[in-house]
Amino acid sequence: MITEAFELVTVGPAHARVLSMLHQGAFGRDAGWNEGAFERLLGTPGTFGWVAQVAGAEGPQPVALVVARAVADEAEILTIGTLPSVRRKGLARGLVRAAAAEAATRGAGRLFLEVAVDNPAGVALYHALGFEEVGRRKRYYARSDGTRVDAIVMARAVA
Repeated sequence: MITEAFELVTVGPAHARVLSMLHQGAFGRDAGWNEGAFERLLGTPGTFGWVAQVAGAEGPQPVALVVARAVADEAEILTIGTLPSVRRKGLARGLVRAAAAEAATRGAGRLFLEVAVDNPAGVALYHALGFEEVGRRKRYYARSDGTRVDAIVMARAVA
């Protein structure tokens, strides 16, 4: 259920700075996705995404992002994140649904994503959206304290 009204804005390479700032806000400065990385990624064929904006005192404020890619009959959410101040308001749910719908229009039958095992809220959200665990990537995510945690690979049909 969406408890916060938001608008989705389609992104392209010109949005790389906003995406980088959102990604850092959602995951921390060491998250590894800088402006250049987003610019290159969004220039790649099959890549698409959105920024979710909410009304603010100074106009629309970007608060969440999703970037995905569709290739052949599969699609993958490459990154999705919500600023901590607006989590649990339905933004990520809306972004996943938008990515799934776009993946379907691009001919994908399945949508994949990865989530860290130490992100129980993310795992629960993806299960609620119909994703199932299909694999693991051992020690995939590096943490700021030097530890590494597994990524759960999840998938669902887009139709």
